[in-house]
Amino acid sequence: MAKTRKISVLGATGSVGAATLDLIERAPAGAFELAALTAHTNVDELIRLALKFRPEMVALADSSGEAKLRDALDGLGIAIACGEGAVVEAARRPADWTMAAIVGAAGLRPTLEALKQGNALAFANKECLVCAGGLFMQAATKAGTELLPVDSEHNAIFQVFDNRQKKQIDKITLTASGGPFRTWTSQQMDNARRADALAHPTWEMGAKITIDSATMMNKGLEIIEACWLFDLPETRVDVAVHPQSIVHGLVHYADGSVLAQMGSPDMRTPIANALSWPQRMQAPVKPLDLCAISRLDFEAPDLARFPAMRLAREAVGQGGILPAVLNAANEIAVDAFLAERIGFLDIAGTVENVMEAALGDADMPQQLSSFDDVYAIDHRARELARDLIAVAAA
Repeated sequence: MAKTRKISVLGATGSVGAATLDLIERAPAGAFELAALTAHTNVDELIRLALKFRPEMVALADSSGEAKLRDALDGLGIAIACGEGAVVEAARRPADWTMAAIVGAAGLRPTLEALKQGNALAFANKECLVCAGGLFMQAATKAGTELLPVDSEHNAIFQVFDNRQKKQIDKITLTASGGPFRTWTSQQMDNARRADALAHPTWEMGAKITIDSATMMNKGLEIIEACWLFDLPETRVDVAVHPQSIVHGLVHYADGSVLAQMGSPDMRTPIANALSWPQRMQAPVKPLDLCAISRLDFEAPDLARFPAMRLAREAVGQGGILPAVLNAANEIAVDAFLAERIGFLDIAGTVENVMEAALGDADMPQQLSSFDDVYAIDHRARELARDLIAVAAA
């Protein structure tokens, strides 16, 4: 009989967390048990999940929901942690496999704690590698942790990247849907509203990732992540816009062979691959019917209309503090756009201005040698972004 695997889901109430729990629920009885579930503010959903899956522990980052959470779970024997540090505490809970699905730089500390266990770490939090790629990879090697990428593109590359023949790999290609504004002009995007940017044509995701897809910053962040994951320079990580989102990633070999991973656009496929690795499991996804699709389109990304990807390439190319600055500034700019305080095109503009300001800022650390540096850079870049947005709005 196969051993029951103990699972933690950090960010259980988000789209990736929900898809992970859907697969766990559908798995054969006894295949998995839950060590910890965490949420940021969604106490009602965390309560529902706790009652359904009965994990050993739940953690809520927002302490204002503590009384409600404790009342709902009273007498069930579920450990409860709330407030600052609660999610990190949950990440330390012993688990055979952890899903790190907390969006943004907020996921860095708990993901790092889960990594230290030295077991399998599936991660949809690309910001860990964007903000602290070298440090994160060193920590994973030291702990002996198996990193399992969950982003559909990185998981696709992971499936067809033959490490035994790494010297014979010319490059990799990440695909991009192009988002809701793929065919929009710059003038049209200048007038885009919140609802327009959130109307993704292919994927159902959280608000932040959906906006990143609209600006194509998401693909820029994925370029940086891929450089660290597959140990490749930025010049060997290509991007192709592919609106059908059927081909998720390609690896180009020296003999002219190009190996691609394909599948219906459903996050449960890459999650299932990571959850069952190195085996495979049944996933309730729509079977891929290429004859019904009939055509697959590809085009080069337009960096003039979507400068966010150019900024990401510049950041990883120059290295140092810039990837962490780019990520922090983008998070603040996206929040401001969602709050309708800046326009859509101002997102990339804000990021570029913060990147320029950061290198000459007296309060900005100019080296990245520890995780403390990462946190300090992130904090200062957010301050610069908020100040620039406030000045522009005045």
